[in-house]
Amino acid sequence: MSTATMTPDVRTDVVFQEEIVTRPGARYALAAGRIIIGFYFFWAFIDKTFGLGFSTPSENSWLNGGTPAQGYLSRVAGPAEDGSTGWFSGLMDFFLSWGAFADILFMAGLLGIGVAMLLGAGLRIAACAGTLLMIFMYMAALPLSGSNPILDSHWMEAILLIIAAATLSGDTWGVGKIWGRMVDNSWLR
Repeated sequence: MSTATMTPDVRTDVVFQEEIVTRPGARYALAAGRIIIGFYFFWAFIDKTFGLGFSTPSENSWLNGGTPAQGYLSRVAGPAEDGSTGWFSGLMDFFLSWGAFADILFMAGLLGIGVAMLLGAGLRIAACAGTLLMIFMYMAALPLSGSNPILDSHWMEAILLIIAAATLSGDTWGVGKIWGRMVDNSWLR
């Protein structure tokens, strides 16, 4: 068979958001939620990198020698604070022992999650990584001292990431459809 008559294997089983969410208004709301949570993570990366003075003062910025992950972990009042030798305390000590690598991993996570959500591609990986990050940050902040002794914003951030990935919200106002054609329905979607 000549190569001129051969055609590439065209996949027709790629799932798009319109098949999951049939109402246009709901797709727009999901896309807006995806962009908002994406900007939330992207902004955290920018503020911690440059120390814009919102949550990170200039002198503590990553570019000025600050340690974003180590700084957070060393300030939390969580299960590791009581001097216990439990698994969580050991986990905190383990991450703190990574030094600069922990900061690189934390900042790469913030940037990757933010960019994936803003663009609408790689939402499944971003949702898994972001949810894991939110779980660890939630656990590090225990016991909660706000108005709710059980839930805090980490839960809402994690669920927004999961909803964005589960509904393929990157297909609306994002590059999700193009990305979906390239990676099919894999975990890269």
